[in-house]
Amino acid sequence: MLAMQMSDSILINGSFNGAISALDRGFSYGDGVFRTVKVVHGLPEHWPVHYQKLVKDCSAIGIVCPSAEVLINDFEQLFSMEELVAVAKIIITRGEGERGYNPPAITNPMRVMIKSSLPNYPQHHFDEGVSLHLCETRVGHQPKLAGVKHLNRLENVLARMEWHDPKIADGLMLDIANNVIECTAANIFARYDNVLMTPQLDQCGVAGVTRKQIMARAHTLLLKTAVETMDLKQLLSADEVIICNSLFGVWQVRQLENKKWFKQDLAINLRKILHS
Repeated sequence: MLAMQMSDSILINGSFNGAISALDRGFSYGDGVFRTVKVVHGLPEHWPVHYQKLVKDCSAIGIVCPSAEVLINDFEQLFSMEELVAVAKIIITRGEGERGYNPPAITNPMRVMIKSSLPNYPQHHFDEGVSLHLCETRVGHQPKLAGVKHLNRLENVLARMEWHDPKIADGLMLDIANNVIECTAANIFARYDNVLMTPQLDQCGVAGVTRKQIMARAHTLLLKTAVETMDLKQLLSADEVIICNSLFGVWQVRQLENKKWFKQDLAINLRKILHS
């Protein structure tokens, strides 16, 4: 067994004294999925939607997802009602297996929950918006994994290594066909008049929970939503661009390469309806 130094911020299979096997397929092959959830006063935000997505992603790669009750028990062990805000990372792997890609017929999925502090996002990002880097690293196509937040995130790692300027909040990633897909840690939307468009993710990319919620609630801002293939030229012609994830919510994009957008209110309004 490959033992990890435990603390009161990590649970492995519901135990503070657990360990991850060196034979775990998540460790060997990235054979698993994960979710990142904001936790407010001990309660995971938008938990039903996150759990639904976790079940769906597990199913996509043939893993049995732990029950909601089991995961809620992990939250109760790890987080306190007295904590204003924190972050939970939930990792589900297929479990142990011998060497080789072919998984055992029967496995015992492993779950890990990690508690960490909410990143110290600059207030400027919320008030004034953010700048993006255009990544050289492209997202490869794999329709069977499209939309799934699986553990194979090396493309995102390589993309994130491309810039070191703290003024840049994230990087925009295109696919191998030069279509806009996502940011390294966020989904993206472009507004054209009263239509809010987000990239089609049927070949690659992660379909995030906040992306789903925005699409479900945009009508309250009198916006229609569309999911379409989008190239860089089309994105740069948008009236407004936003990015979103489960931790910071929504930010307006003010600059991408040489393109600049003036300050607008869509990100602010979306943050309001997401917390209403």
